Amino acid sequence: MIDTKDRTFRVGAGITAFMLVLILLGALWTPYDPNAMNAAEKMASPSLRHLFGTDNFGRDIFSRVLQGTGSTFLIALCSVGLGLLAGLLIGGLTGFYGGWVDEVLMRLNDSVTAFPSLLLALVLIAVFHSGRYNIILALGIIFIPSFARIVRTEVARQKALDYVANAKLMGVKDMRILFVHIMPNILPVLLSSVAIGFNNAVLAEASMSYLGLGVQPPDASLGRMLSEAQTYLLRAPWYALFVGLAIVLLVLGFGLLSEGLGGDGHA
Repeated sequence: MIDTKDRTFRVGAGITAFMLVLILLGALWTPYDPNAMNAAEKMASPSLRHLFGTDNFGRDIFSRVLQGTGSTFLIALCSVGLGLLAGLLIGGLTGFYGGWVDEVLMRLNDSVTAFPSLLLALVLIAVFHSGRYNIILALGIIFIPSFARIVRTEVARQKALDYVANAKLMGVKDMRILFVHIMPNILPVLLSSVAIGFNNAVLAEASMSYLGLGVQPPDASLGRMLSEAQTYLLRAPWYALFVGLAIVLLVLGFGLLSEGLGGDGHA
């Protein structure tokens, strides 16, 4: 009999797989050029010709949702990856060595967490300016503290186990013990945190794009599309509906995966 956690994981995996197929499809092919305008078909309702209808410039919404979902996914993935790599390094060093290394790095870590995440992201974007790569850098910096804390705790716990003591007695160097022996053992603990971090990155990217600070026109962005769609809620409700649905499914899939994996991490 399938337990609740396993069922949740399977549903999350199914939704995530579906979204990944759409993202891959959008990277290889779209029914129309996502940026091609057609004044004669502005605000066309969903049909066989335009599955999701068209927007206020006559652009095919389905094509733009495919492109925008892929863009949001890539930004979230790179942001979480950047935060995870830096968190592994900082948390690994502080958890393994402790002492002044722990004090210096974790105080820097705490200074970042002292600011609300979204506010800090907006400040960083204001410094770096808007754009795809700058938003990846800003969100990546925000994710470093949470991953560093998790890694630090797990490395300190693993360090006290017998296999680490045996490795030291055999003359294995510290860096090899940390990155070859300890790190692989803590990665499973990080999986749910990575899924939660991905969800947060999707929502943060959509929020900043909604404010005009993310991916810049003419490239499609789910957040910016949602901002544009709110003006036409009564005239063309399908615009906001399909864009919002893409965001919900992207977040829901990874949220259920996180819950199925354990859901105890924070990011």
